[in-house]
Amino acid sequence: MSDLDFLNLFQGIATLAAADTPVLLMRLFLIALGVALIYMGRKGILEALLMIPMGLGMATINASVLFLEDNRPGTLFVDPLVTETKELMTMLQVDWLQPVYTLTFSNGLIACVVFMGIGVLLDVGFVMARPFKSMFIALCAELGTVIAFPLAIWMGLPLNDAAAAATIGGADGPMILFVSLILSDDLFVPITVVAYLYLGLTYGGYPYLIRLMVPRKLRAIEMPAEKLPEITSGEKIAFCVIACVVLCLLFPVAAPLFFSLFLGVIVRESGLVNFAEVLSGPMLYGATLFLGLLLGVLCEANTILNPRVLTLLVIGILALLFSGIGGILGGYVLWYFSGGKYNPVIGIAGVSCIPTTAKVAQKTVTEANPDAVVLPHALGASISGVITSAIFAGIFITLVR
Repeated sequence: MSDLDFLNLFQGIATLAAADTPVLLMRLFLIALGVALIYMGRKGILEALLMIPMGLGMATINASVLFLEDNRPGTLFVDPLVTETKELMTMLQVDWLQPVYTLTFSNGLIACVVFMGIGVLLDVGFVMARPFKSMFIALCAELGTVIAFPLAIWMGLPLNDAAAAATIGGADGPMILFVSLILSDDLFVPITVVAYLYLGLTYGGYPYLIRLMVPRKLRAIEMPAEKLPEITSGEKIAFCVIACVVLCLLFPVAAPLFFSLFLGVIVRESGLVNFAEVLSGPMLYGATLFLGLLLGVLCEANTILNPRVLTLLVIGILALLFSGIGGILGGYVLWYFSGGKYNPVIGIAGVSCIPTTAKVAQKTVTEANPDAVVLPHALGASISGVITSAIFAGIFITLVR
């Protein structure tokens, strides 16, 4: 068989051979990275629920490039930049993930579904028991957002793109997806991909930041026993209703996310078991699966090689780094004013990648002292982080839009 016949038969290899050197190297790198994400997710180094489908999607999309009409390279998965209605209808019939992307991802619906599922899993009692400490930690953990915004402008991004990129510092994936869709539709795909890729890495990276900033002696602090008021389901529902209405009055542009989150919590506290099982089971895990797959297949080499993506990579990692630093510094403030009784590691949980950062806090503390339990405090800070990230998102959308 001739070389020409061989290449025509195996078009994934043919498109590699025909690609420019940067595209060729990036495709090979992303295939290897996708395999690495699957491995690290399987080993528990990274968050498996997101990293395994994302890694497989990333490896597959960069291996499955073929020649389409007019000898143009492309795939049969999804086209995030379809503009013509006729072209979109064709894509919906041909590209197998296009309906999922168009009807749930590119309109923010998948973010709302994820938030409803997360809401069912949240116990706002952790926030209500320690509202001031939890919100203080969460506000400190927005340091990355505050720093990333002027940094992005300094690096040459327009105001709207800078605001969308800065929300990565809030470490709330659905929120970032929602904000970037509204403020930065041209960079919506790379911002979302970069954000979720980094959010998955926080599980493996933040423990090193904690060990760097918090000595083992302080990591081992046991939180003193507290006599907390019993918080009833009715009080939790009242809190959710008031918080939802107030936040929607202040930031109506983020109302779909506020509504979705608090609806999930109210379903949980109302004892609507059937609704709770659907939202926290099939809907949440189904949305997470397709979210991971879509994020993976959007990591096509040509998208990643966009020069502005390098800027987003820098902004994203610095935003999450400074958010982690800000949260831990907030933990140190409470440690100081509590007379050394507050474990500063809890501060990392203010970065609202829930429940990942709360689990990271407890795991790191357990390594230093198996008897120390900080998870209730960490969950309160993490849930508050969801609220503060939504507030910052609402501020950005309101001012910039």
